Amino acid sequence: MPVARQLAYLDHAAVAPLSAPAGEALGRWAEQAVHQADLCWPQWERRAQQVREVAARMLGAETDEIAFVANTSTGIGLIAEGFPWQDGDNLVTLANEFPSNQFPWMNLASRGVQTRRLPVATGRVEPEQILDACDQRTRLISVSWVGYASGWRLDVASLVSAAHERGIRVFLDAIQGLGVFPLDVRRCGVDFLAADGHKWMLGPEGAGLLFIRRELLDCLRPLNVGWNSVRNGHDFSRCEFDLRPTAARYEGGSANMAGIAAWGASLDLLVSCGLTPTDSPLAARILDWNERAVERLKQLGAVIRSPWQEGNRSGILSFELPGQDSAAVRRHCLHRGVVLSVRHGWLRISPHAYNDQDDLGRLIDALRSA
Repeated sequence: MPVARQLAYLDHAAVAPLSAPAGEALGRWAEQAVHQADLCWPQWERRAQQVREVAARMLGAETDEIAFVANTSTGIGLIAEGFPWQDGDNLVTLANEFPSNQFPWMNLASRGVQTRRLPVATGRVEPEQILDACDQRTRLISVSWVGYASGWRLDVASLVSAAHERGIRVFLDAIQGLGVFPLDVRRCGVDFLAADGHKWMLGPEGAGLLFIRRELLDCLRPLNVGWNSVRNGHDFSRCEFDLRPTAARYEGGSANMAGIAAWGASLDLLVSCGLTPTDSPLAARILDWNERAVERLKQLGAVIRSPWQEGNRSGILSFELPGQDSAAVRRHCLHRGVVLSVRHGWLRISPHAYNDQDDLGRLIDALRSA
């Protein structure tokens, strides 16, 4: 990670720096696009398919259950608008969700669909609380795997199992966990999932994935339909509306080949470091780093705002320094080469597996001098 040569970069929950392989892939694509243009398109398409296969293996999914999307919001919108709602239906989400996992559902009000936004006072939410907000007309639950401000990591398998017993589908916004924490969609049973690659997966903005469980594909209304949505998409003389029998029917037109190539290079790197659907040494390193950070922060008098409970911890750690303005502290840290964020008035750090104890020391020194 070239960024580590000069910065203590602790803001992967916002926008991550590119890995060296991703930067190289992006450079190669640009060089080819400048000098050969369309002649390289078949090569780019083959690479995109390889990336789709890696993304599917990372999730324990089938390749035909993965579609490329520009961002998490696009994935959420495709499910929100494509789901077979009926007037009077409702869905349940959390009131502290990132706006992208609220607005697409709230936008369904004109179709007679109610969005129930469950208040979360402490950042901590259990599956039972979510299920208590459901009733006989609840068709879907949409939640984040990891809360973007609190860092609470939800027990997805327990939630999905109980929801399915009630006939309720589950959508997972996985952007704040995918790439470092293991997730097996087959085992946990989640129905739909979306995540952009520009956070923990160390890719550029504009390239991510949408997972649609194969057996649910045909229950969704096709959206974003274009030349690339049909079986014979490359035969432009045949205008036959015969949709591809895969999630890729939602890709519509031309893909972000540059972004996919770069994102794929980082996925290859993460997989080579041991990330699988059921295990991740990356997660263990991040949790250990954050555990040490909690100890050092408490010594400074910081108040830890992330619910720090075994089994629900994540790469996100939020805290406050009593009596200090978080935005001013962040600016001071940036001046010292320590990159972090402010969310909901809290300072938020989100280290990756490559961050070391020197980075932690730089953080503590910067906070002490703020």
